[in-house]
Amino acid sequence: MLIEKLQTEMKVAGLSPSTIKSYTQCTKNIYKHFGKPLNKISENEFKNFLSKLSDKNYSPYTLNLYHATFKYVIEKVYKKTFAFKFPYAKRHKRLPIVFSRKEISAISKSISNSKHKLLITLSYGAGLRVSEAVNLKVKNVDVNELTITIKNGKGKKDRISIIPEKLVNDLKNMLAGKTPNDYLFVSERGGKLTTRTAQKVFSSALKRVGVGKEDATFHSLRHSFATHLLENGVDVRYVQELLGHANIRTTQLYTKVTNPILKNIKSPLQ
Repeated sequence: MLIEKLQTEMKVAGLSPSTIKSYTQCTKNIYKHFGKPLNKISENEFKNFLSKLSDKNYSPYTLNLYHATFKYVIEKVYKKTFAFKFPYAKRHKRLPIVFSRKEISAISKSISNSKHKLLITLSYGAGLRVSEAVNLKVKNVDVNELTITIKNGKGKKDRISIIPEKLVNDLKNMLAGKTPNDYLFVSERGGKLTTRTAQKVFSSALKRVGVGKEDATFHSLRHSFATHLLENGVDVRYVQELLGHANIRTTQLYTKVTNPILKNIKSPLQ
């Protein structure tokens, strides 16, 4: 009953399927641990629960996910004030993994399948998340204006990004014979590619190239897009719009991995 109420509340609120899935699993785990309704759990009990997760080397992200889930259930399902005072876990500020332009080129050249190659190059060239890439439809792509409209991106927001001119011919070939509502990247079985397939395409290419960045993910293409734009002198606020960041501080993270001034400074070790 609790899970049904939680999922209904989240669906009505318009939360993403991935968020609903994460909160649902956390709620189940919390209930399994305590064996009683969540509104009967005391502040000290829940604090000790998070402490035990920390002792098991759960990440700050996971601790905060449990914290946020518990707070959501209390406020939105039980309709009570969440009065617990302890803070969220401090997350490590890790710099994003960014590819060089040479590495991006090598990754692209390692892919023989034209559809998969375009998937990777367009995701980098337009700064797309993997979910945004696989959900692109023909009507979202304007090769004449060199723009892509991303519908229902993160936070249910729409935005417009850019299309690299060098991909126009490849895009025209991909668009040929499709209707406006067709997906741009279609699987062999019909319908859109899955995010898992897209991620596999990327990881396979990364292994073939062997650039030594094993922790890189599909999202690293988006990190590279933002970093390279900043290196090219594009104002951070324009980059923010292209990425669809609500807060410019999120975009400013990329200024920590790119600094054109440093390229002109030589180490004193000669």
